[in-house]
Amino acid sequence: MSAVFWKELADHLGSKRFIIFFFLILIVGGASAYLAAQSLSGTKTSPDYIYLNLFTQGAGGLPSFLGFISFFGPLIGVILGFDAINSEFNRGTVSRVLSQPIYRDWWINGKFLAGITALGIAVASIVLIITGLGLYMLGFPPGGAEISRIAMFVVISVVYLGFWLSLGILFSIIFRQTATSALASIAVWLFFTLFLYMLAGLIADQIAPIKPGVAPDVFVKHESIRDLVLRFSPVALYEEATTAILIPQYRGLGLAALLKEASIPTSPLPLGQSLLIVWPQLVGLVALTSICFAISYVIFMRREIRST
Repeated sequence: MSAVFWKELADHLGSKRFIIFFFLILIVGGASAYLAAQSLSGTKTSPDYIYLNLFTQGAGGLPSFLGFISFFGPLIGVILGFDAINSEFNRGTVSRVLSQPIYRDWWINGKFLAGITALGIAVASIVLIITGLGLYMLGFPPGGAEISRIAMFVVISVVYLGFWLSLGILFSIIFRQTATSALASIAVWLFFTLFLYMLAGLIADQIAPIKPGVAPDVFVKHESIRDLVLRFSPVALYEEATTAILIPQYRGLGLAALLKEASIPTSPLPLGQSLLIVWPQLVGLVALTSICFAISYVIFMRREIRST
């Protein structure tokens, strides 16, 4: 499996499409972080957790780095996985590779681990560059609590992008044509990032419509239904989990918690308490990634592979 891993990792890091998307996220995210650091350096903001604002604060009409990763980050995972398997079948190299002393599970596991490692290298590199940019702009280093939260943000981001990698691998196994698997992956990405948000609002409007003079409990029910529908989206799970990690003052992600936070000033939570708040979201992301790859694994292990 190590031979497959190093070969696939070299292919990922040297591919033009990976480099293009890497620098696209780096440029846009770095520009957003630079503008945020510029605005923070000109204020008298307390240095406590100020580095976390580089990832959550947008400026100059650009989205925050967190928002950009949650929306465009899945494309990196998709491009690494949509042709991982079917391209090998189309070139006729699967039977040649598996005729060597390489088991099927070693082959697909090596491909998945190589993709996860490439995504981890990309995310960690961009985060380190943004942190170094903040060090240059702000003039003081991040504290230990900030470093631990940024490291947890990197881990969650890699798990999130790993779901899209496993989804791309799944479609690469199901569909023989690389164009079809790419279109299917992009369709799922658009559904979770755009259409599900509109669908959640539509369902909430049908069950608990908001009209002039409506009671507050109806409004709370409306938002609860909308949040429940969005829980099926890995994009919403990622945004909730990382927002609680990068904003230590969060006591909860529901409507009641946000209203309470707005009325009563709160102090930052320790990292352990923030993880407890978003533990269901973290488990959901890990479960989605594991289930998607497990389905890919089972389908591939049962597929017939011929030498011709």
